[in-house]
Amino acid sequence: MTQDLYLDKLEGVTIPPLSERSRVMPASPIRRLAHHADRARGRGVQVLHLNIGQPDIEAPEIVMERLRSYPGRYVPYGPSQGNVEMVEGFRCYYSKLGFELAPENIFVTTGGSEALLMTFLTLFNPGDEILVFEPFYTNYNGFAVMAGVRLVPVLTRCEDGYKLPPRAEIEERITRRTRGILVCSPNNPTGYVFSDDEWEMLGDIARSRNLFIISDEAYREFVYEGPTPARSALSLPGLEQQTVVVDSVSKRLSMCGARVGAMITRNTDIWKAALKIGQARLCAPSVEQHAAAALPDVPAAYMERVRDEYRRRRDLVFEAVSRIPGAVCRRPQGAFYLCAELPVDSAESFAIFLLEEFSLEGATVMVAPADGFYATAGRGNTEIRIAYVLELKELGKAMAVLQAGLAAYASAREASRKT
Repeated sequence: MTQDLYLDKLEGVTIPPLSERSRVMPASPIRRLAHHADRARGRGVQVLHLNIGQPDIEAPEIVMERLRSYPGRYVPYGPSQGNVEMVEGFRCYYSKLGFELAPENIFVTTGGSEALLMTFLTLFNPGDEILVFEPFYTNYNGFAVMAGVRLVPVLTRCEDGYKLPPRAEIEERITRRTRGILVCSPNNPTGYVFSDDEWEMLGDIARSRNLFIISDEAYREFVYEGPTPARSALSLPGLEQQTVVVDSVSKRLSMCGARVGAMITRNTDIWKAALKIGQARLCAPSVEQHAAAALPDVPAAYMERVRDEYRRRRDLVFEAVSRIPGAVCRRPQGAFYLCAELPVDSAESFAIFLLEEFSLEGATVMVAPADGFYATAGRGNTEIRIAYVLELKELGKAMAVLQAGLAAYASAREASRKT
C-alpha cells in the first residue's frame, strides 16, 4: 500500500537527465559482453577468457609473503602521495633501470588507470587535444571523457606491423588545441614495441611543438625480441619537465586486483598538482602497497621465467591465427596481446555467436571486439584482440574453439542468407 502511494506521487514527475559525460562514456569492449558469457556458463559451457589481460601466472613469493604478513591490527589511511615504503620501492626499481628519482618524482595511484586519469586531470583543460596512436588501450577513451579532453587518433596499420607513421602524418594532426602525445610501448593491444628512431622522432616533435608526452609503460618487461626492458620515455633528452610515465604493478607482478600504480614525473609542479587531486580521493590501497613495495626485490629469474612463458603462448596463438584462412595478424613483439582481422562481417556479432550459439566439447571462447580500441568510427569492426593469458594447454584448446567457431559462424551466416 505504501509503495503504491509512493508510485502515485511519482506520476507526472520528470526525472532530471543524466550528465552528458555519462551518455557519451563508451562501454569497454573487454567487458561489455560479460552478460553473454554469464549466460553461457549458466548453460554449463566452459568460457575460455581471451578478452581480458588478467595474468594467470603466480605473483612473486616475496610479494605474496608480504601480503600474508601485513603487520597492522587495522588498515589506516596512508599518505595521498603513497606510503613511504611504496614510494621507496618504486624509487629503487627505477634506479635499477638507470633513472635516479626523488620521492617527489613518484606519486602512487590506485592502479595505472587512476594514474592515467590523474595525469589527464593534472595536465589538460576541458577541450584540449591529445594525439594517440590507434589501435590503443580502450579505456583511454573513458579517461578522456571523464577529463573532458579529446583524443585525436593517428592510425597505425597491421600491414605496416603497427609501426608509427611518418612524422609528417603525425604532425598534420596537431592543432592549436593539441597539448600532448599519449603512447604505449610495449603496446596494448598490438604488442608493438617502439624503435629508438621512433622514440627520437616523438621526442623531437614534443620538444619542437612544446607538448607533453604521457607514456604508458605497464608492460615494460614483456619484450620477446630486442632489448629488455623496453625503452622508457624517461630517457628522452630535453623533456624532463614534459614527460609523465604511467606505471603499474598489475601485469608485472600479477597483481591486477591490488590496484597499485604510479605517476612518474621529474616536474615537481605536476607532482604538487597531482597531490591536490590525490588528497580528494584520500589514498591508494594500504595493504596492497605494503605487498607491492617488494617490487625492487623481485628476483630477475622471476621475470625471465614469466617472459619465457608468455613467449611460448605468443608463438602458439600467432601460429594458430596465421593458419586461419583469411585472417591477418602480426607477431607481437611485446605485452601479451595479439590483434587479428578475421574473415567475418562483424567481430562483435561473431563474439556474441561464440558465447550464445557455439561450443566445442563443452567449451567456447570470449574475445574482445577491436572496434573499441579505435577512436575513428568504422575501424576495427572485423578485428579482435586476443589476450594470451591462459596456460598453454587451455590456450591450445581456445584456439581450436576459435577456429571451429569461425567455420560454424560462416555456415550460420550462409544459411541465414539463403532463408
